[in-house]
Amino acid sequence: MINNKPVIVALDFDRAETALELAGQLSPDQCRLKVGLELYTRAGSDLIRQLHDSGFEVFLDLKFHDIPNTVAAACRQAAGLGVWMLNVHALGGMRMMQAAREGVDSVIRPPRLIAVTVLTSHSDAELSQIGISAAAAEEARQLAGLAADSGMDGVVCSAHEAQSLRSTHGDDFILVTPGIRLQGDAANDQTRIMTPSAALQAGSSFLVIGRSITQADDPMAVIARIDREIAQGVLT
Repeated sequence: MINNKPVIVALDFDRAETALELAGQLSPDQCRLKVGLELYTRAGSDLIRQLHDSGFEVFLDLKFHDIPNTVAAACRQAAGLGVWMLNVHALGGMRMMQAAREGVDSVIRPPRLIAVTVLTSHSDAELSQIGISAAAAEEARQLAGLAADSGMDGVVCSAHEAQSLRSTHGDDFILVTPGIRLQGDAANDQTRIMTPSAALQAGSSFLVIGRSITQADDPMAVIARIDREIAQGVLT
């Protein structure tokens, strides 16, 4: 997948004002924005509208996971907000994902619909604690295959699984990879991380980046650095 705007900035804030202040320092020509559970719970659809009015495409990261009818209805409402992309949990199963697809496709301009495989915060040991015997990489491959068979446009996965999933599912399958860190950044609550250039070379389509950008003194300078390193193919 050819993509000249791979960076998705994670607006992991607890107030709309903070998110909008950060968005004001960014360019919609250089990145997209992700709104997750905490921020959406606090700010709701008004924030999505404000971000759209500022020219940004929004990834609504709410990871729907419920019975098929409930998820279909939730996806229909989310798609109606005009977001660029939204997601569900692949662990919800095929019927749930197919219902989500139907809900999204009911609007005039459907957003991209992707499924979460294994959270990048999960280690193999933690998966075992919740009854999943497979290693994280194998579980991600299994769930990505289920997502593809269910009509999803792609998946959220670790960049460590990107090469295998790209090879299996082809160039058009969207791979959104959190856990992206610049050289020298702390891992924080992520366990399976990778740098931007390495992730794209592995097959990632879009890179979700939070603290490295949002906590920088000059967020656009960080995005410019990422773009340079990607262009140069430097594995930093």
